[in-house]
Amino acid sequence: MEKVKIVECPRDAWQGLDKIIPTEAKAAYLRRLIESGFRHIDAVSFVAPKYVPQTADSEAVMRSLAGSVLKPNGSAAKVEIIGIVVNARGIERAFATPGVTTLGYPYSVSAHFRRTNSNMSQSESRRLVEKLVPDAERSGRKLVAYVSMAFGNPWDEPWGAELVEEAVRWLVGAGVKTISLADTAGVADARGVGDLVRTVKPLCRDVELGVHLHSRPESAGEKVEAAFDAGCRRFDSALTGLGGCPFAGDALVGNIPTEVVVATLAEREALTGIEPWALLSAVEATRELRQQYAP
Repeated sequence: MEKVKIVECPRDAWQGLDKIIPTEAKAAYLRRLIESGFRHIDAVSFVAPKYVPQTADSEAVMRSLAGSVLKPNGSAAKVEIIGIVVNARGIERAFATPGVTTLGYPYSVSAHFRRTNSNMSQSESRRLVEKLVPDAERSGRKLVAYVSMAFGNPWDEPWGAELVEEAVRWLVGAGVKTISLADTAGVADARGVGDLVRTVKPLCRDVELGVHLHSRPESAGEKVEAAFDAGCRRFDSALTGLGGCPFAGDALVGNIPTEVVVATLAEREALTGIEPWALLSAVEATRELRQQYAP
């Protein structure tokens, strides 16, 4: 039986909500996830508050969470907390926040999305990655690069597997050790997911390769199956599928539910490390949160 890493993504689930979730409610929910056995959590973002108000309190959330993720001596416990960064200021904030073990950087193959998301050219984005790789290593943190718009984009920009191959090859050459292919716009079908994972997998012999997929509910499981069968062993997801995909133009397209990922991988006899009772507890906590802040 093969081990698979599940990365729970409340940050992605929350960031588009109109109603702001209080800091302590976020921290309490994250504690519940940790108590339920989740060990890899995309929890916070260090994007400018004016662009993503929901994550403006990321430092405060981590301070409140410190007892759950930090050992008494202040070193990180065995919980991976990912903080998203898009520029130098965000990186400074992430490095200054105890408990953030991994920095997540969106490296886009879409020029339009790159400009919208971080106001950078490709060369500027590459320079940032080239600096971030050694800086993260010196600080004792990890780095995951998300290849945004990896499966296509909604703006009729040029796209093809060769663009993604080139991006992955460059990231590997720059020293990035974890890469996640992101279907940011929710445009991929199961065959496309499998084909792209299979295409770039040979480039990642010493690199962890994952996927961050968006989907309509009825096709979520088959996309997970396709990625797994193509060799992917890292999956980003969000409990109950909370979190939409604003680029899709379809309100039913959003994060793939964690419970679907776990159930689908169980059929493949993969080990996710998430016990059934723990999953039920986490789903219950998510439904409670949704009732209050995402009705």
